[in-house]
Order: sequence, then structure tokens, then C-alpha cells
Amino acid sequence: MILSLIYQAIVIVLLLTFSFGPAFFALINTGIKFGYRTGAFLATGVVLSDLFLSVLVCLLVHFGMANLLHSSETQTFFAIIGGIILIVFGAFFFKKHTVISDETIDIENQLPSPKLMLLKGFFLNLFNPTVWLLWLANVTAISKTLDYSMIKMLIFFSIVLGLVLCVELFKVKLAGKIKHYLTDKIMTIVNYITGTALIIFGLILIYNHYFNK
Repeated sequence: MILSLIYQAIVIVLLLTFSFGPAFFALINTGIKFGYRTGAFLATGVVLSDLFLSVLVCLLVHFGMANLLHSSETQTFFAIIGGIILIVFGAFFFKKHTVISDETIDIENQLPSPKLMLLKGFFLNLFNPTVWLLWLANVTAISKTLDYSMIKMLIFFSIVLGLVLCVELFKVKLAGKIKHYLTDKIMTIVNYITGTALIIFGLILIYNHYFNK
């Protein structure tokens, strides 16, 4: 059972940290633009969202309500809300003009507030229906391995998410390192790529769950 849990933990960490979803692009962009500290708050918000989802899905599975997440009404609701949020977030990246060569700019005054970044990371991840389904799959698999024990599952997912946070912080650290090698033009392109990716994710969510029925 130990080897099975280790294998499943590795799979979950890889899926959550390298899924190349909206949170991934936002995290890399924030690390490059604002540095490690601000990116760390965004990463923490994402992981807190995963923790919230893991607990919620564990409770739904425990009380036999997992079908609620599979219902088309629930998925459509989260897809539309999530799609709108992603499009709005993506649009903001097109309005930001990044200047990194002007040494007279007070960078500290430009940093977003920690609370704002926590909330941004939390809701950016929370309203992604794919993440909900991912956690449903995770909880279903782990519940069988751990004999449907709520306490064991919560301990397991807490440890896994601790590892996820370490990986996310490492990604932010690497993103911040390459900041010194980027020009204003490249940073603007990074913004456009991030914004475009978020808007595309949002449009796909809305189209797949509302129009493509």
C-alpha cells in the first residue's frame, strides 16, 4: 500500500503543478513580473484552493454525494462562471504595460497586495471545472487505497499539497531568476501570451459546456 500511495502522490503532484492550465500561466507571469514574494502569495492561493477542493470532494464522496459533481447542471454553472472569470483576468494582461529597464521606478509601490494575490490564485483555480474533476478522480482513487477513511485521506492530501506548494514556489523562484534577462518588449509579449491563454481557456470552457451541447 505504501508504494501505491507514493506513486499516486507523485502523479497528483505532477498533474497539479504541470497541467499547463490557467493557474500555471498566471503563476509564471507573476513570478517574472513581480518576483518571488508576490508569486508566492499567488501560489499559496492556488494551493489553498486545492486544499479546499480536496476537503469538499472528500466530504461529498464520504456522504455519497459525488454524483453532484458529475451533474451537467453543476458542470455548466462552474464552466460559465469560471470562463467569465478567466476572460476577465486575461483581459487585464493586455492593459498592463511592463517597464523593467527604468531604474527610477519604485518597484515596491507597484506590487499587488498579498491578499489580492491570495484571492486571485484561490478563485483562478477554484472556478476551473477541470480541477474539480481532477480532485474527484484523486479522491475516488485514494479512498479505495485508504479504505474510505476520511482522516487518512485528509492527512494524505495535506502532505501531497505541501509538496505541491514546494514545487509551485520553486517554479516562481525560477521565473523570478530569468526576469533580469528579459527586455520590456519580451515582458509585453509574455503578458500577451498569458492573457491570450487565459481568454482561450475561458472561451473553451463556455463553449464546451454551454454552446456545444
